[in-house]
Amino acid sequence: MADEKRELQKEQAQTPTQTERTRNTKVYIPKVDIYESKDKIVLIADMPGVDDKSADVMLENNVLTISGTVEPTAYPNHSMGYAEYDVGDYQRSFTISDEIDRDKIEARMKDGVLKLTLHKAEKSKKKISISTD
Repeated sequence: MADEKRELQKEQAQTPTQTERTRNTKVYIPKVDIYESKDKIVLIADMPGVDDKSADVMLENNVLTISGTVEPTAYPNHSMGYAEYDVGDYQRSFTISDEIDRDKIEARMKDGVLKLTLHKAEKSKKKISISTD
């Protein structure tokens, strides 16, 4: 049972999203690691082949969307005979809470890895005192 669940999760993670697009390419869900500290939340997304010019980060109505486009490599005077690696675009969305300071979101792209730093809002850091009755 656990093996079936793990296999299904793996299959879903590799399956392109089903969306209507004007660009005729597959869209993959990038793998993301999320770390949290008391001041911030850091998201690290793997998007091989994406650089800072083809990556996009949007925040709209509490939905943070990351995306990136990848152009297939073309070799002049050659045609594709066989390929084991399929390229496509990447897109993933996250709903963020009021805990995040929208004005302090930072994005950095390097070697196909997107790092987002979501700083927590000052109001979310308030310590609540506990009284005894």
